[in-house]
Amino acid sequence: MNFINPKIDYAFKKIFGNEQHKDVLISFLNAILHGGKPIIQSLEILDPYNAPKLSGLKDTFLDVRTKLNDGSYIIIEMQVLAVEWFAKRLLYNLTKAYSVQLKPKEKYETLTPVIGLTITNFKMFTKKEVKGVLSRFVLYDRENGFEYPIKDIELVFVELTKFKKKLTELETIMDKWLYFLRYADELEDVPETMKVEPAIDEAFQIANRVNMKQEELDELEKQEFFVRDMQKLADAARNAEQQARNAEQQARNAEQQARNAEQLAQNAEQQARNAEQLAQNAEQRGMEQGMEQGMEQGMEQGKKEKA
Repeated sequence: MNFINPKIDYAFKKIFGNEQHKDVLISFLNAILHGGKPIIQSLEILDPYNAPKLSGLKDTFLDVRTKLNDGSYIIIEMQVLAVEWFAKRLLYNLTKAYSVQLKPKEKYETLTPVIGLTITNFKMFTKKEVKGVLSRFVLYDRENGFEYPIKDIELVFVELTKFKKKLTELETIMDKWLYFLRYADELEDVPETMKVEPAIDEAFQIANRVNMKQEELDELEKQEFFVRDMQKLADAARNAEQQARNAEQQARNAEQQARNAEQLAQNAEQQARNAEQLAQNAEQRGMEQGMEQGMEQGMEQGKKEKA
């Protein structure tokens, strides 16, 4: 078998945004948001998957918007490249999805929660304390240490690059879904440990290239080329930035070395002045001692002559 890369936006939406395979999305959301518990029983995909019309390349991100049976919304986004102001865009999309619920003359109590679930193929958070794959953010009082009582806004992040488990180490259904997202396109067959999960096995069947039309494969290939090109540009930009930082650091080091050399020269000059001063002091003491000795000898000689 040969599987498509689920991290590519079109492939991701084909697998998780498919109206005919909603059980795949339900299983995935329960695994990520609820630890595998079947909290979500049903949902509505607001922008169901449709075959592309080959109208050109899309952006490198994707929204799969869903409405749950309790009226709340989940915006799912797969981001493969670290683009500028990405974090701000997430906040904008989430708050916009929350605010547009309210129609004119409707009451605020009609507002329902909105969760932004973002899967990134890069490290979103580099702080040492954020070591896990999963991160969740809500409104929080920093002064008194408690959450805002209305928990309608939540940001959830899955950082795939932090997922390091091997196939033999998979324990939970969340582990298996993350393994699928990160490594499906590298596999030649569905692992036995993942076949036991019906929704994941179904996702593999959707991702099987044999089951896809040629126009779908063509669109997918275009997006893969586009992502590779953008990744090369991003890598080149990072390398250039790193080289600039290295050059700046070298300049600072050279400046520090020049200051150190100047300080050493000043110290040597000061030592020379100190040595000169010591010599002058020694000469002065020698003259004073000579005069004292001469006076003592003269006085002694005078005493002898007088005697």
